[in-house]
Amino acid sequence: MKDLNKQIAATTTIMAVIIFLVMPQFLRAQAIYKLLPGKDVAIKVLGSSNVHDWTETATGLESQGDFKFEGDQLRSLRSFSFAVDVKSLKSDHESMDNRTYKTIKADKFPTVTYKLSSAVVTLVQKNKYAIKATGDLTIAGNTQTIVLNVSAVVNADNTISCTGSQKIQLTDYKIDPPSFMLGAMKVKNDLTIQFNLVYKNNQLLTKTN
Repeated sequence: MKDLNKQIAATTTIMAVIIFLVMPQFLRAQAIYKLLPGKDVAIKVLGSSNVHDWTETATGLESQGDFKFEGDQLRSLRSFSFAVDVKSLKSDHESMDNRTYKTIKADKFPTVTYKLSSAVVTLVQKNKYAIKATGDLTIAGNTQTIVLNVSAVVNADNTISCTGSQKIQLTDYKIDPPSFMLGAMKVKNDLTIQFNLVYKNNQLLTKTN
């Protein structure tokens, strides 16, 4: 009987060790990853005018993605989306921010959204990937299909850092580039969206909160 109890205890210990070793990979493979807030996590909009260049930074963000792993390797991105609170866009000048909100009709369309339709994931080197993400970007109620070229890094703590940039034109979203001061200052049509986003497995994120 004692030998049986010892055998049961040993088997239980082995199973516990296996679960301990396998569970992080299982969770990473199965779960949705959500945006992890932080001071460096942001989306920036860069533009210019005939007077000066300007940058606005959005910190009011919601985002998640279904990153599928096989073992330690990222294999696919099944779904991905983000929403930006337009009125969280801030520059160094409040007057410019208010003009931005008016130009993109923030009261009527309070969020800018992106929703993935397909993605191709390519291994660049260990833990680093290039993701070609095709999806719909909606600004001021108007939608265009764009391709985001994302650099993704799987960090040692199992978070995923996603960075990149995308050029767009205001007129593609039926927005007329605004002018101010009786036309003395004219905003150019071209904008660049830069993003630095960090994601964590939602199950692990929930356990740490």
